Amino acid sequence: MRLFHWLVTAPLAVVLIIFAVNNRDSVTLSFWPLPVTLQAPLYLVALLALLVGFLIGELIAWTNGRRWRRQARHSAKRVSELERALAAQAEVKDRAKELTPP
Repeated sequence: MRLFHWLVTAPLAVVLIIFAVNNRDSVTLSFWPLPVTLQAPLYLVALLALLVGFLIGELIAWTNGRRWRRQARHSAKRVSELERALAAQAEVKDRAKELTPP
């Protein structure tokens, strides 16, 4: 599993490094309603845009998974309740066997 991780991560890191080295030109960012302008390297703008998009996507996926997480918690609670009931029932049967004469 560790080998697979590095087989994916290493080429991705190399591609990102090559992208950053080849796109060092400075660009001006202006945020329209605000009187703010920023100078930043193109690679930084592109990579930050990708990061923000990824984080927004993860937030949406996490909120959409809320229902399934809640259902999993409820199911786990129900399973533990049923296991306790089953253990109590088995204990009652064992005591009944001990009390009955052979």
